[in-house]
Amino acid sequence: MLPEIGLGTSEFTGGEHTLRIAIESGACFIDTGEIYGTEEIVGKAIRSVRDQVFVATKVAPRHFRRREMITAAENSLCRLGVDHIDLYQLHWPNYTVPIEESIAAMEDLVKAGKVRFVGVSNFSAAELRRAQAATSSFKIVSNQVRYSLIDRTVENGLLDYCRLNNVTVIAYSPLGRGLGEIRAYDSDNVISQLAHRSQKTPAQIALNWLISKQNVIAIPRSSDERHVVDNCGASGWRLSPDEYRLLDLKIRFRQRGKIGLTLRRWKRHLAQVVGRQL
Repeated sequence: MLPEIGLGTSEFTGGEHTLRIAIESGACFIDTGEIYGTEEIVGKAIRSVRDQVFVATKVAPRHFRRREMITAAENSLCRLGVDHIDLYQLHWPNYTVPIEESIAAMEDLVKAGKVRFVGVSNFSAAELRRAQAATSSFKIVSNQVRYSLIDRTVENGLLDYCRLNNVTVIAYSPLGRGLGEIRAYDSDNVISQLAHRSQKTPAQIALNWLISKQNVIAIPRSSDERHVVDNCGASGWRLSPDEYRLLDLKIRFRQRGKIGLTLRRWKRHLAQVVGRQL
């Protein structure tokens, strides 16, 4: 069981105290990654409460080869100061490495007791399907993707696929680039009206819309203690069905098309290839 609201640590600039405040407020699911540079601070913050925190981290695409992934996992364990990672995720698809090799390395880590669960991040439905086909003894339990009131690209098939296959969607950037951006898509000021009516904050309304959906949890990122506590307050209650429909209808949103998504993925793929050559 995971909390509906966790904490993302990409670009996190807060300290151990902020992370402990998050845990005390209910965000006992903390997500990090080897490329974030935050594994060490997460490790320090959870040291005295390790048994209360579900720790997720990610392996960078450049380490998707079997031997390199084992080493990357060992390094993450060392930086986190733990003896196992609760959820280990493939950070982005890497088309230069067979998915079968990467999944086999993940399964080796599970068998060795160094990883509890295997997940992916930024995988399309087709990429997730191929990854699932490569598993032999463990299931892929999650897919971490961008999802918010104003970015609903995952609703073009991926969300339904994850639901049907019992894959938890971990929504990152659930508040977009911040409330200012969300308000720019809310020309009728619906979020503020619902916040006033329900005695919640606008951030809590936006996050609650997400976690009301089946198989979806959210990991807002914040380095501000007040915002962390506020975000955690999005959990434990629900708006009415009519209020959710109002948000669906009144908040403008974007959905990236297949061409845009494909170009974005190949751009990352080329960056991976060039990075290896350098």
